[in-house]
Amino acid sequence: MTGPEAAELVSNQVGKGTLTTYFESDDGRILTVVTNGIRAMVMLLWGEGDPGEHAVTPGAVGSSDGYVLENGQVDTYEDADTVPLAEALDIVRSIIDSGTPPSEASWNVDR
Repeated sequence: MTGPEAAELVSNQVGKGTLTTYFESDDGRILTVVTNGIRAMVMLLWGEGDPGEHAVTPGAVGSSDGYVLENGQVDTYEDADTVPLAEALDIVRSIIDSGTPPSEASWNVDR
């Protein structure tokens, strides 16, 4: 799957009301996108159990709810720990195509 195809898949999933999408690479990296349709938590993990890293919006204030996980749980995240959905799609494209987030993306390592 190419980066544009992956971003389109996430967008289509959101349009259908599926707000969590996972991608797993052959080397075990897991890219997870959880969105509320406006903002998204984008996480990159080195397998299950890894605290990973995630995209951030430095200086963002407040929080947003409506992040629906696969198990039906609805979460609220600080806006600083999420990015606008359009930026999340750019990040997905870049990680799928190059293995890294775009250079302009702000990123927090949680390990």
